[in-house]
Amino acid sequence: MGRRGPLGSAVPSTLVSSVRRCSRTACGRPAVATLTYVYADSTAVLGPLATYAEPHCYDLCAEHAERLTAPRGWDVVRLAADIGPVRRTSDDLEALANAVREAARPQERSSRQGGPDGDPGEVGRRGHLRVLRSPDN
Repeated sequence: MGRRGPLGSAVPSTLVSSVRRCSRTACGRPAVATLTYVYADSTAVLGPLATYAEPHCYDLCAEHAERLTAPRGWDVVRLAADIGPVRRTSDDLEALANAVREAARPQERSSRQGGPDGDPGEVGRRGHLRVLRSPDN
């Protein structure tokens, strides 16, 4: 009687590949870029392959990344891929999408003296950052 197990099983097992594949239907090429949408700003962000696969991001092969188009009225932001070796760091794609969203928000202009909070040293504000007047002025 033969031994049954992972190597001698009647049904061959499919090994999970560590290479991520293109998200496009019927494309099996390896992914090289990650696509994220910022729906509020009608922007598609295409950057280097994200460190981890995320549910609302799409991995694309080189051909599909190169041919990517967006719907009419949408902007496409293409980030240059790093030439150097792949570094396993935190995923900055979401931070980039947040930065694009923040940059697209209209600036509030204040007609009163000083910044938005009435601080005479404050010249402007961008999110949680403040621009302060130089003490020499």
